[in-house]
Order: sequence, then C-alpha cells, then structure tokens
Amino acid sequence: EKHSHKVVVLFAPPMKGIAKDLVDSHPESFTIGTVDWHHFADGTPRVKIQNIEADVIGKEVVFIASFNNTAYLFEQMAVIYSLPRYMAKSLTIVLAYFPMGTMERVDTEGEIATAMTLARILSATPLTVKGPPRLMIYDIHTLQNRFYFSDTILPLLVTAIPLLKDAIKNIKNVVIAFPDEGSHKRFGKMFDDYDQVICHKVREGLKRIITIKEGEPNDKHCIIIDDLVQTGGTLNEAKAALLKRGASQVSAFVTHAVFPNDCYSKFTSKQHPDDVLFTHFYITDSCPAAQKLVDVSPFTILRL
Repeated sequence: EKHSHKVVVLFAPPMKGIAKDLVDSHPESFTIGTVDWHHFADGTPRVKIQNIEADVIGKEVVFIASFNNTAYLFEQMAVIYSLPRYMAKSLTIVLAYFPMGTMERVDTEGEIATAMTLARILSATPLTVKGPPRLMIYDIHTLQNRFYFSDTILPLLVTAIPLLKDAIKNIKNVVIAFPDEGSHKRFGKMFDDYDQVICHKVREGLKRIITIKEGEPNDKHCIIIDDLVQTGGTLNEAKAALLKRGASQVSAFVTHAVFPNDCYSKFTSKQHPDDVLFTHFYITDSCPAAQKLVDVSPFTILRL
C-alpha cells in the first residue's frame, strides 16, 4: 500500500543502472519492479514479472528497454506487450537509443528500412487503461523516424543536449563543431548561443574525407557534436580537420556510444606517436558500452 502511488520501473538487464539512478534520484515518485529473465535449455525465453498485483495491475509503469543487441528484442517485446494485458494503468517505454534509426530510408531497390520495421513492432503494443503507450527516445538519428509509428503509440523525442551544455558551461573559448551538414541540421539550433563550425563530409568507399565548410576553429576549444559513434572514424577525421585549421583543443559529444567490439580503445590511447587525443569525450549511458568507460579518460558519462 505504501508504494501504491508510485510509478513502477521495470527494465531490461543492460539498463539496470539507469533504472537504479531514476529511482534513487526520485524515491518519492518511483519504485523498482522485478522481471526474471531466464531461458529454457533450448534457448527460448522464460520470462516472468515477479509481482503482477503489486507492480502492474492498476499501476503507472515505465519499462526501460535496450535493443542494442537484437537477440534480446523478442523477450523484451513479450514483456512490453503483456503489460497492458495485465491491466497497467499507463505504460511509458523508454528506449534511450533507437538502434535502427540510421536505416530510415532506402537508396537502392532491395534495401530494407529497418527503422520502419522496429517502429511497426513497437506500434503493435496494446492500449493501456489510459490509452496509447508512450515511447521516449533520446536523440533519434533523424526526426522523420517519428512518422513510421502508428497512432497507437505516442513517440516522445527528447534530447540529451541540456546535459552537455551544463557540463561545458565553465569551459572557456568554446566553439561547437559539426562533422557534417546532417549533424548541423539536427543540432545546430540548440547551440545558437555558441559560435559554430560546420564540416563537409565525403565518403570514398570506407574512407571519410572531412573539410571545414564554415566557421573558424583557430585557437578555439572545438567540441564536436553528433548523435552517435560506432567505430569513430568520422569523429577522428573531423578532429584532424579542426586541428589542421588551428584548433587549440578538440573534444566530442555523442548521445549514443555504441562502440561495437570495444572499439573505444582508439580514443583512450594514441594509435600513432603524433596523435592528439580528445580533451574530453562526453557520452551518455544510453548504450551498455558506456558502463565499461566509467573513470576511463577522456570519457565523461552524462547520466540520463
């Protein structure tokens, strides 16, 4: 009874840290529920919400999902689909990183826009007692992704940029840099209070060629802004272009530190003797890889 007014937070195992931070920061508003994530001998999921009556029936429920590893997408969707059927009063799905967001369009026949596929899967979530479930996504790759969702789910697209702006407010001589025109279109208006540098990116096979298109980085501390990092090739090429044009320091921010195969190591130590490392590399905890980078220089984790 003493928890009856609180929002119940359920979570996929990789998002335990975010769930704990949320409840610890607002214990008067949130309480943790428990899902048992197991598998049968043949590998099929055996999933159970431990206390349906206390944690779901008639409750406002938040489910914090992680689809970075699609091998675990099915069992998470099984839980999400079950919550309205177990009479959750309302449901908010927090998917901090929408991993198919970069595949939102088709350039040649035969390609599959998997962003639409995932949007359809999420849109099939049943209605709750209070109506359509809500879906919260941080810094989705393109805002057009919102139109792939049906009217049976309410996408809420939010940004982690305020966390960055708070983190850099005391750094002097800052210029905000964008590695390509797409990043500038996505985030430029959020930095109207800063001078800006816009880069131009051309792909030649697997190689990225980046040049300065607009702005002046000379003698400035340039902070590169992008929504995500995978292998880091674009960020490193942008850093090289800025240093070549006279930047005194270069830092970076991405909301989603994907880093497949632990490729963040190229940012923690010099690959060549003449390399210049990023002064700061700001990331959020939207992806599981961030947990490996706590107290690892130059990374700073901005907790969602």
